[in-house]
Amino acid sequence: MAYLLDSNVFIEANNRYYAFDICPGFWGWLRTAHDAGRVFSIESVKQELTSRDDDLSTWVEALPGSFFLPVTAADMPGLATVSTQVTTMGYEPAAINDFLAVADFFLIAQAQVAGHTVITHEVFASSAKKIKIPNVCIPLRVPFMTPFAMLRAERARFVLSNPS
Repeated sequence: MAYLLDSNVFIEANNRYYAFDICPGFWGWLRTAHDAGRVFSIESVKQELTSRDDDLSTWVEALPGSFFLPVTAADMPGLATVSTQVTTMGYEPAAINDFLAVADFFLIAQAQVAGHTVITHEVFASSAKKIKIPNVCIPLRVPFMTPFAMLRAERARFVLSNPS
């Protein structure tokens, strides 16, 4: 089992609490955890992140290609399952079309097929207008958690090396 990170994990960390200039240890930990085979994301997330013109897109471009998993033939049953699930949950057609066009769709499908855990900041929401990752993961029994829960589970530590 590994973790698959949603775009918002990277974006929120960069924009807020783990910015590169505040907590470089977070970004180093992601690389180390990836090298150990525990942290990945998917190509669709990479496309979302590299469409930005900032430090995050530069960092993402420097990651090894193996960090972002491609969609393979093995993922097709998961894509079909997720697609069927969202079309039967009572969402508005526009919400379904939006969901099927973004990385969340692929993230959940790839996690389901490989038995990975989705890492996201999204929370369950009762709205027919926007499909949230937990709303799809729950009925499909795809595990998901916040980045903070993942860091605790992995016992990550970001410690000052030379406190002043």
